Amino acid sequence: MRVKVCGTTSVRDAVLSAEAGADALGFIFAPVSRRLVTPQVAREAGLSVGPSVARVGVFLNQGLDEVLRTAEAARVSAVQLHGRLSGLYVTAVAAYYPVLRVVRPADLAAEADMWHGHQGVTLMLDAPEPGGGIPLDWNALRSLFPHGAWLAGGLGAGNVAAAMQALNPAGVDAVSRLESGPGVKDPAAVRAFVQEARRAAQSYPQ
Repeated sequence: MRVKVCGTTSVRDAVLSAEAGADALGFIFAPVSRRLVTPQVAREAGLSVGPSVARVGVFLNQGLDEVLRTAEAARVSAVQLHGRLSGLYVTAVAAYYPVLRVVRPADLAAEADMWHGHQGVTLMLDAPEPGGGIPLDWNALRSLFPHGAWLAGGLGAGNVAAAMQALNPAGVDAVSRLESGPGVKDPAAVRAFVQEARRAAQSYPQ
């Protein structure tokens, strides 16, 4: 089970999350985000934690060339794709980077069928408004949640264990509940989230 801390905007927060035990850091390049980071800062932050921590570039409805150029400049190791995107687009990105394809509950079944067996694309279930801090109804999604998918959407130390018990995700991702302000991590919240996710993973193994 993997733990990702998203919305990283500084070297300080990258090191904090890595030292807390996060497996992956998310760097948001979507211009609409309050946690927007430049490729240069993301690259510096990624270098500060070493190669054992995955560096995920997060994009929303951006052009293919922009995604690939930004990912290269930031030296990310994977790409997370939000928005209304064609299968051809996702496949094109997956030719260069492992892809976390983010879907909403309403689209989960169709997307799960589309990407079943595709080694380069992993589904991540998120809330309809990502970054809003509002959890999903995990119990209602039990029958739809595919094996091997990741979970996001309003997760934090106080609820990640319940979410994992309900859906047994392959990875969990959090941002808003780990912050003291947009793009600024709360050290205690980050450490508690990673600790609770690790504890829950021991109780509900993959």
